[in-house]
Amino acid sequence: MDDISQIVVVDVDAELDALAQRYKRAGGGAVELLNLVGGHAEGLLDRLPTAAQSGLQEATRRALEQAMKAAGSSRDFIPDQKRWVNTAVGTAMGAVGGAGGLPTALAELPVTTTLLLRLIQGVAVEHGFDPNAESVRFDCIEVFASAGPLAEDDGADLGFLSARVTLTGAALQGLIARVAPRLATVLGQKLAAQTVPILGTVAGAAANYAYTNYYQEMAHVHFGLRKLAIDADVPIERLASQLRVKMQGRPVS
Repeated sequence: MDDISQIVVVDVDAELDALAQRYKRAGGGAVELLNLVGGHAEGLLDRLPTAAQSGLQEATRRALEQAMKAAGSSRDFIPDQKRWVNTAVGTAMGAVGGAGGLPTALAELPVTTTLLLRLIQGVAVEHGFDPNAESVRFDCIEVFASAGPLAEDDGADLGFLSARVTLTGAALQGLIARVAPRLATVLGQKLAAQTVPILGTVAGAAANYAYTNYYQEMAHVHFGLRKLAIDADVPIERLASQLRVKMQGRPVS
């Protein structure tokens, strides 16, 4: 009787609805950011100097590699923080990065990337995953493969939720190399916002506010889906497909 009483019935549809709502509100603050800098996401990258644009992908790859080392080692002496603390710290860092234009924004890039990775790891812990496990380290990097807070997205971009790779050190480097180009575009928009004349400090704070909230929400979607797959004993690929359909506004068959 005890074993039967402990059986938990998972309402998959309700859980997917909750994840879809998280996904939809992930970009909260992004519209305000675009209004502040007076443009559209697609045009932000054009505001960066040519040299910065050409070196952005390599800078992002290095930032990801540094973040992997720093975020992992920092867990030994800095505990995971509450969401509002992460958002406040990220916002302050964005303000500092935007204060000096492009040079300080570039210097702030690896620090912000590390903060984002740490908060993604913290969300993994919330869902019962070990951030030191090799598979979870891969998952944390995969969260960065999502579209970014300034993207118009109807849920079609959910492939990162079900991507699986062989868990080796070389594969981790390959994953970083695969994610870096897309993240470079996302972070390039942030850098461009931080270089807006006069508004740099405010725009930097707004950018980091939007990005910190975005990646925390996307991490909840990512690890929430993984946890649901375990609890409901349903393949992650099937759940990702159902979530994609929900995001596109069609009934799930």
